[in-house]
Amino acid sequence: MTEVQDPAASDRPDLPRYQRPAGVHPPLDTPSYGSSRLRAPGRPPVLLPHLLTEVTGPLLGAGRVTAADADLTTRHAGEPIGERIIVTGRVLDSDGRPVPDTLIEIWQANAAGRYAHHIDNHPAPLDPNFDGVGRCLTDSLGRYRFVTIKPGAYPWKNHPNAWRPAHIHFSLFGRAFTQRLVTQMYFPGDPLFGQDPIFNSVPDPAARQRMIAGFDLGTTEPEWALGYQWDIVLRGRDATVFESGEDR
Repeated sequence: MTEVQDPAASDRPDLPRYQRPAGVHPPLDTPSYGSSRLRAPGRPPVLLPHLLTEVTGPLLGAGRVTAADADLTTRHAGEPIGERIIVTGRVLDSDGRPVPDTLIEIWQANAAGRYAHHIDNHPAPLDPNFDGVGRCLTDSLGRYRFVTIKPGAYPWKNHPNAWRPAHIHFSLFGRAFTQRLVTQMYFPGDPLFGQDPIFNSVPDPAARQRMIAGFDLGTTEPEWALGYQWDIVLRGRDATVFESGEDR
């Protein structure tokens, strides 16, 4: 990616922004994805300056993110229902170097395909022992690890008989709030890939495959949980697909 310099930035704090490569990330307006027609801007984005608030957070001191935050199966009175899984991987830069101390947040549906959110009225059961959110910081080698429940598919009324493949949402924060990236991780062999307009809004077939985690027997813990490996590459030829926004 090419760094973009703002000539008016000499008298204020700023962070570099990067041009997004064409043909990789999903466009803001994807006709087959119905709600994108309402959310996509009709005019060019307005560039807002990065002031002190934007370039000095998030501040994650010791103790604010704990190991318990990364285990979505142990924070309630009982165990959640569903298939326990381990999701792990690395956050890497374009040269394959690890990116430490990156805040990763995840959110997902439960095993029945329902989010613990007041606007989700899918008639699938809620699980009182699963809230579907977690977070962690990457270690010195850029590694992350979550223990969770494999999410279920769910209907979403975008088109006749529309169902979303099982997926987990990932949010990554860089050195500042303006450096947030959001993506989705999918599971191998899902039969719903072919009819899902969100997954297929990514124009590059190779980039779509980079959104799918790989089953990993080495990560799997015997008689306890299946393991999946999924690396997140921030930029470059092998970059992970991120949701479209202004150039970063």
